[in-house]
Amino acid sequence: MMLDVIGVEKSFDHNTDVLKGIDLHVDKGDVVAILGPSGSGKTTFLRCLNFLERADSGIMTFDGQTYDMHNISRRDVAKIRRKTAFVFQNYNLFLNKTVLQNVTLGLIAGRRMPKAEAEARAVEALTRVGMADKLNFYPRQLSGGQQQRVAIARGLAASPEIIYFDEPTSALDPELIGEVLSVMRRLAEEGMTMVVVTHEMEFARHVSSKVLFMDGGKVIESGTSEEFFSNPTQERTRSFIRSILSKGQD
Repeated sequence: MMLDVIGVEKSFDHNTDVLKGIDLHVDKGDVVAILGPSGSGKTTFLRCLNFLERADSGIMTFDGQTYDMHNISRRDVAKIRRKTAFVFQNYNLFLNKTVLQNVTLGLIAGRRMPKAEAEARAVEALTRVGMADKLNFYPRQLSGGQQQRVAIARGLAASPEIIYFDEPTSALDPELIGEVLSVMRRLAEEGMTMVVVTHEMEFARHVSSKVLFMDGGKVIESGTSEEFFSNPTQERTRSFIRSILSKGQD
């Protein structure tokens, strides 16, 4: 087991009990799709996994070491983050830096990597996402899909053991979604371990290996993607799938 989290809970002042005891089990090479309606706690849960939010409670076992998710030290958070990457909805690129600089910045400043090594890693990662011809472009010169591919390359350049994606296509125009999903599909085929919060049902059905369905801060159903889509056990799951698929047919 690469990642195992048990009993993740989180409350906010204005909305108590956002997460109500969430469990997640991820093996090496898994692509886990986290599905659910807006407000179900998906993004909060993902942010807790990378300690962008501090869970109120929960136990995480990562790479054989176990941590209290609420009382974890800054040192241990940094240790975990060195082995993970996080891709945001809105790219989070530095607008005043080139594509190459955006990818190398964290390696040079955060990991003290020599510039030449960082640039070599960046070029390799940008090549993997089809952006090697845009090294000296600035984000304003790129489409949303291209910016998101740069963000994915930034994560890949750090050689993570697992990448978290927070609705990576939600900010994109419909015609640009496919280019990002195709990159993610290739990463899955290469064996990259990924946890993806998404509304893209085709991706969840045909690329993910596991599905976690959340509603109201709880896991309603989980299992393999084949089981989830072909034989969901919960009526709430069935109604969600019907609703999403009907919207796709409008």
